Amino acid sequence: RICVITLAEAHPLLQSGKTIKSINYQISANCSRLQNKVSGKSKRGAQFLTELAPLCRISSSDGEEYTVYSCIRGRLIEVNENILSNPAILQEKPSTEGYIAVVLPKFEESKSITQGLLTQKEYEEVLLKR
Repeated sequence: RICVITLAEAHPLLQSGKTIKSINYQISANCSRLQNKVSGKSKRGAQFLTELAPLCRISSSDGEEYTVYSCIRGRLIEVNENILSNPAILQEKPSTEGYIAVVLPKFEESKSITQGLLTQKEYEEVLLKR
């Protein structure tokens, strides 16, 4: 039921051979994803995210900046602080150690969220149409 947010294989940071300069979880002056403090079984204190909520901003060495969005509604359970000190793992192991965050959708919404996701094959077909 949890969702692990990662960069897609087709993301420009993974395709063009760019180097990641920095990753910033500070979304605005008053909101930092690093300040997320979760406790207990009901995940008290977790920041609530909407589909369009930014998780982090990634800057590449060529000056481009990419904002990574949550894409699902739910509670922010964890952000990967390891990519702050070693941004290269975001490119080297994007679907394992280089994840960005973990989000827990509401129980009653989790079924509709998973039904709306694409399979690997559907995702590849969408990429071919681009």
